[in-house]
Amino acid sequence: MLKSLYPKIDCYNSGNLKLDDIHTMYYEECGNPKGIPIVFIHGGPGGGVNPDCRRFFNPEKFRIILFDQRGAGKSTPHAELENNTTWHLVDDMELLREHLKIEKWHLFGGSWGSTLSLIYAIEHPEKVLSMTLRGLFMCRPEELHWFYQFGAHHIFPDQWESYKEQIPEAEREDFISAYYKRLTSQDKSTRINAAKTWSTWEGSTSKLVQDSSLLTSYSEDEFALAFARIECHYFYNQIFLKDPNHILNNLEKIKHIPCSLVHGRYDVVCPVKNAWEMHKLWPEMKLFIEPTSGHSAFEKDISAKLVELTDSIN
Repeated sequence: MLKSLYPKIDCYNSGNLKLDDIHTMYYEECGNPKGIPIVFIHGGPGGGVNPDCRRFFNPEKFRIILFDQRGAGKSTPHAELENNTTWHLVDDMELLREHLKIEKWHLFGGSWGSTLSLIYAIEHPEKVLSMTLRGLFMCRPEELHWFYQFGAHHIFPDQWESYKEQIPEAEREDFISAYYKRLTSQDKSTRINAAKTWSTWEGSTSKLVQDSSLLTSYSEDEFALAFARIECHYFYNQIFLKDPNHILNNLEKIKHIPCSLVHGRYDVVCPVKNAWEMHKLWPEMKLFIEPTSGHSAFEKDISAKLVELTDSIN
């Protein structure tokens, strides 16, 4: 019998942590204040958290920590790109861990959340008890090219049409640069239109069976603006890594950390090839390929496996 998400819960603590002269991070704690600390690391970048993100964990067992990364969700300023890099986010996680007086914690992250989890673990392996990852994304040029330039459109040509038509033909050789230009425009309507199109493209491809409610949420102005601007900002800048294979080239630093990875066989956003490449270099990592799933953590087989894996944490 498939595991199901835990019932909805409220947080018992929330706050806003000052990060620098520009940014403030929203965070919250749920579950058992004396439980095993586990931190939910959201996707995007720019996606933010929502109450359903609390439901992958047994609230009696875990001290569940969630936070919105710079510019996302309830963190302020909304959709801000200045002082917003991968390395800022790694430092922010450390600041939050210290603020909450947590010695070590478990990491739970999917998509971009898997990227940030791995980079954080490489920087601070002594602070990580284990990792539960989903939909592996390493943000290498080939991965970005597949989804935003050439590849995924063969599977979703109808949804690609709107994404493509947003950009004049003369600029279509580099969609990420073209969208970055519009998402950083001084004109609000230009930013919003580009953001909604970018965001809807990802929302329309995230599940094996398209979900109209997901599409609606991805096309809302506030969500789309943070999601698209921050994602594109990171991808335009190669997520601020000098080495595109930074994660794979640093696996020796984290191979001692227990890690499980769940990946949908039909994940179009982050193809399962990513997971297989990592598994070959890190065979100790437990890889679970779900045969009837796409990218989303909320597809029933993926969410069931994630709950099963968090339940097994001691």
